[in-house]
Amino acid sequence: MECPFKGPVLVLDPTGRARDAESAELIARGPATPADILGVHVWAVSDPGLLEELLKDPRVSKDGLRDWPDCESVAENWPLALWVTARNMFTARGEDHRRLRRLVSTAFTPRQVTALAERVEELTAELLDGIAAAGEGGAPVDLREHLALPLPIQVISQLLGVPDDLREGFRIYVGRTFSTTLTPEESQANAALFYGVVDALIAARREQPGDDMTSLLIAARDTEGDGSALTEDELRDTVMLIVSAGYETTLNLIVNAVSQLLTHPEQLDLVRTGKAGWDDVVEESLRLEAPVAHLPLRFALEDIELPGGITVRRGEGILPAYAAAGRHPGRHGEDATVFDVTRQVKDHLAFGHGPHFCLGAPLARLEARTALHRLFERFPRLVLVPGVELEPLDSLISNAPRVLPVLLEDPA
Repeated sequence: MECPFKGPVLVLDPTGRARDAESAELIARGPATPADILGVHVWAVSDPGLLEELLKDPRVSKDGLRDWPDCESVAENWPLALWVTARNMFTARGEDHRRLRRLVSTAFTPRQVTALAERVEELTAELLDGIAAAGEGGAPVDLREHLALPLPIQVISQLLGVPDDLREGFRIYVGRTFSTTLTPEESQANAALFYGVVDALIAARREQPGDDMTSLLIAARDTEGDGSALTEDELRDTVMLIVSAGYETTLNLIVNAVSQLLTHPEQLDLVRTGKAGWDDVVEESLRLEAPVAHLPLRFALEDIELPGGITVRRGEGILPAYAAAGRHPGRHGEDATVFDVTRQVKDHLAFGHGPHFCLGAPLARLEARTALHRLFERFPRLVLVPGVELEPLDSLISNAPRVLPVLLEDPA
């Protein structure tokens, strides 16, 4: 695709291996800069103040099918097409967004999240028992696989009413949806398989409705068969969105927080001595290591003037660069790249901002806080396996190590 922008274009690394350097480069280039995301040229926005304004600007849309002139020509061979063509509240705008968000919001009220706290504690305790068994005799344990991954998938499966036999499929296909090293053909095949398990879930809940979010969405769809509540495509894509957003991002949050504490033991000591709390750990982790580094994609509904004489033309793409925004020295000072749980200003955009702010943020925080507290309470001598380098996921979207190998007892 021919680049419509003047000046050098920063090609974002699809493997995620240049994350920190990439964030520093984005910040150095100014509030917004031309970038290439898997062959599509966009404006990457790293300045948190400007990003906040754009995330709530009515002149900016997430609806690629309606508001991206290049959508049809690009999406056919773009590995990230599903991110801009799905029909749910993630891509909707205006009244469509409000309609779809209302249907989902009932599952994430403060009362509903509080009611889940006991179940999150139970699941965490069960997983920690499994970790203890896996680490017997000094064997290394991958905390991503044994804690950070199963906790959110079990919680979101309970919310959606996902049968046990479908959970592995969701796990695999969500992970591959966040991958940015797939070919267009692999991405399309993954989307088809993902829709297959979504359709199986919807069929199961239609046959045997329960007190779960999928059943409630089906009831809204089937009661108003004219699509005024939601269409069949919106039903499928909303289920897909809830399981994806409720799983991958919380998983990354837990992995990042644990890895930061284990590589900065002095910060863990601050928590243990009462000088900081687990909420401080969660928020500082979200700031420093945004679980979603870049989130495709938004589109200008009209020409928009940005600082520095930049004009985002109608139809051009805008890419929120959350990983860079969380490390911006303009908001967090010259030590913005330092993990500091006592930092006074920990505000971040890891859950978005404005009308599309993540509904699941309170639940993600609850799961992470519980997992961290109970993990370090149960295993106070937990350490990373010596000499192991934490490699990132193959993604410019998903931001976390691919494995987190630990020893339950410090051999020293």
